[in-house]
Amino acid sequence: MRGQARPRLTRRMRVALAAGLLAAAATVAFAQMSVEIVPPLTGASPPMSVEPANPIPRWTVDDVRQMRAYPEQPPVIPHSIEGYQLSVNTNRCMSCHKREFTQGSGAPMISVTHYQTRDGQMLADVSPRRYFCTACHVPQADTPPLIGNTFVDMSELGVGHAGDQ
Repeated sequence: MRGQARPRLTRRMRVALAAGLLAAAATVAFAQMSVEIVPPLTGASPPMSVEPANPIPRWTVDDVRQMRAYPEQPPVIPHSIEGYQLSVNTNRCMSCHKREFTQGSGAPMISVTHYQTRDGQMLADVSPRRYFCTACHVPQADTPPLIGNTFVDMSELGVGHAGDQ
């Protein structure tokens, strides 16, 4: 019918439609790129086939403190923790690493941040959110990496200390 008004897209509706199409195209592009960038960490090929499991690696138990791989990395545990009990009532790590026991054990004291609340208030004992050590700290094992690592420390890039001229 002539002269009958068709509903028209307003400018706002056209912009929203264009933004939606652009977002969909970007999502598809990123999904295709991530397949190339992220290596697959899948298991057996074809799926569901039976393959023998790799042997469980032996923990490094030389008690040599390991260099951290990046700033703020939680230190790794340089000894075996097999048989250690970590529960709400018991934490064997604290028998050596708690502030009052480090002199007798020779173990490094846990960080003072473990005695703080989220708001920075100091506590007399270890904060409940820092009580389960293995949430952040892991024993070290001599195993090959799952994926390659190209991390280079600043000291290896030739960057000197502040004031070294």
